[in-house]
Amino acid sequence: MMLGRGVPVLLLSLYMTVGSVQSQGSSQDAFIIQYLERRLSQMEERLNLCEQKTVSVTQKTYDLSSEIRGYLSTLSVLRSEVKSQVDSVAVRVDRVERELEYLENKIPSQTDIEMEEALLEQQLKAAELDQLKKKATIRVEHDCNTALNQIKSLKIVKKTGDTYGSWFKDPSEGSAKVYLFSGIRNDTLLEYVSLHSFAERTTTPPVRVVQLPSSWQGTGHVVYNGFLYYHKADTPNQILKVDVLNGTVVDSTLLPGAGRLPVYSLNPNTYLDLAVDELGLWVIHADPEYAGNLVITKLDKVSLAVEYTWDTQCRSRDAEGAFLICGTLYVVYNTRYGGRSTIQCLYDIHDTIHSGESPVIFFPKRYTSHSSIYYHPRDKQLYTWDDGYQTIYKVETRINDPLIEE
Repeated sequence: MMLGRGVPVLLLSLYMTVGSVQSQGSSQDAFIIQYLERRLSQMEERLNLCEQKTVSVTQKTYDLSSEIRGYLSTLSVLRSEVKSQVDSVAVRVDRVERELEYLENKIPSQTDIEMEEALLEQQLKAAELDQLKKKATIRVEHDCNTALNQIKSLKIVKKTGDTYGSWFKDPSEGSAKVYLFSGIRNDTLLEYVSLHSFAERTTTPPVRVVQLPSSWQGTGHVVYNGFLYYHKADTPNQILKVDVLNGTVVDSTLLPGAGRLPVYSLNPNTYLDLAVDELGLWVIHADPEYAGNLVITKLDKVSLAVEYTWDTQCRSRDAEGAFLICGTLYVVYNTRYGGRSTIQCLYDIHDTIHSGESPVIFFPKRYTSHSSIYYHPRDKQLYTWDDGYQTIYKVETRINDPLIEE
């Protein structure tokens, strides 16, 4: 009996023990699961952070590789340039060595050297004397001693044509005709009988359209004694002389060394700028072999032959135009945005006026830019093209006599 009652008790105790163990096991499992979930969440966050950093590093690596490829490309170009320059230097060195070897075998005697030096000295003296004679001839023939003192007033005559252009009067005695060139390239010019006729809204008599044999280029044209002198389009340095009356070519010339860069950096379409003053016909251009400075050449108005050429110290950079008075070049400067024009450099062929000793001359207050500036030696006025406005500046001159100044 006791054994029979003990078995149920044992079974009950065993069941309670198993239940307790199962309860404890469930609590531990839940704890482990929660722990694992937290760890997995932390690992997931770290993986996401790692992925973000990987993407950032990948992008930086790509950018760095692109930059390196650019440097390598530039380096390749530089290497090619250096190689080309080294090859050029090697060729020059080889040439110099050959020339030195030739000279060593051909060195003249001391007597020959002395004779050559004497001959060279004679030639230099002859050249200097020739220059002085030409300057003296130019001055004596015209007896010109006028210099610019100031630019006094401004008059807007009209507004017509393009932004760029040129207009002026024929400076020859007895002529009142006005000529207009609109734009930077065309094969016609307009002729008005007088300044009054040009200024009127309805021109009476009507304007005359002159058809030219070839197109002109830039804004550097002049009419002098009834002949038009202009830069022929599509040529680097050809100047045509055309009879305005019938539109036929009378003569032409090629100006040596001209036409390789614009005469004024602020007027990039003009390569030759012709001008007239009391001494006659001139042409202004810029020479790249002379640091881009301006060069003035005196031309014979009949044959277009070059009488003499002067290299000036006036730069073409930031220049918008220039004109001559009695053989003195006055260069007008501005900014590429348009501002108040000033004369900051001059060159006198007679060497009586010096740029460093002359003050800056200001134009009247009008903040703009000029595409052409022409001096009229009889009227003592500047005819300018000012962003489509045809304007006249009255200039004041003075007598330039070195003996009086001293």
